[in-house]
Amino acid sequence: MTDRRFLLVFHPGREEAVETAATIAARLIVEGVVPVVLPEDRATLLDSRDGLDAVEAYDPAVAPEVELIMTLGGDGTILRTAELQRSIDAPLLGINLGHVGFLAEAEVAEVADVVERALRRDYEVEQRLVLCVRVFRGDELLHQTWAINEAAVEKSGSGRMISTLLEIDGRPISSFGTDAVLLATPTGSTAYSFSAGGPIVWPTAEVLLLVPLGAHALFTRPLVVAPTSTMSVTIALDSTDHGMLWCDSRRSFELPQGTRVEATRDERPLRLARLSRAPFADRLVAKFHLPVEGFRRPRP
Repeated sequence: MTDRRFLLVFHPGREEAVETAATIAARLIVEGVVPVVLPEDRATLLDSRDGLDAVEAYDPAVAPEVELIMTLGGDGTILRTAELQRSIDAPLLGINLGHVGFLAEAEVAEVADVVERALRRDYEVEQRLVLCVRVFRGDELLHQTWAINEAAVEKSGSGRMISTLLEIDGRPISSFGTDAVLLATPTGSTAYSFSAGGPIVWPTAEVLLLVPLGAHALFTRPLVVAPTSTMSVTIALDSTDHGMLWCDSRRSFELPQGTRVEATRDERPLRLARLSRAPFADRLVAKFHLPVEGFRRPRP
């Protein structure tokens, strides 16, 4: 074995994910690369196939030695794995076993070629903007987290709307009752923000998005602001209910009346391994099945 290590993250409850992970691990072992998996997933992988004893359990102490993180699943698996990447400098390469899979780089049918290219280090690393999300009461910092897709400031349940004040760079923009306000990245523009009527933004664009959802107001247009901007949403003191902060639908924090959520560009980007330079437009057409077949461009 060499000192090369690939971290494999997969859903242990999905047979296809386990089988694909086992196939990748076996190939890595043949090439002298150490497969690493999460401790709770190692037994499942070893039970699926013989000859995988060289698979190691993930240990944060050796995390800097991981060369590449490979995920098997949809965007949810990638978002879960990104939590590990916060402490690992290795890029993340997604193999899609889900439905849309905007963050994934390849489909499961391409797994053999993906592994060979990963072994040759035949990929480029693309950096994606991430949000730094802070919650304040006055000047007091209550909570800090991050988001790859979006930070959603939502009403706490199925009851009344929350009363909010929106600000950009410390200047008020509007106030209204709403179901939610989404503070999103370009990467997240095809996720929750898209379903809320926000614009699709090319993932390498240097912008931030603010998108109201179910707002009771005349001016509820999505806003696109500079990457250096600070977007904020305050839960009004007279709001009939408190709110909830959800980051990437994974990490939550209760927002009492009077608290303020601020989102800025995080210092640590998401690092994705890219195998193709295909334009994002092609990915958009393929993932959303957009109707372009048969279109003929006019002759010059």
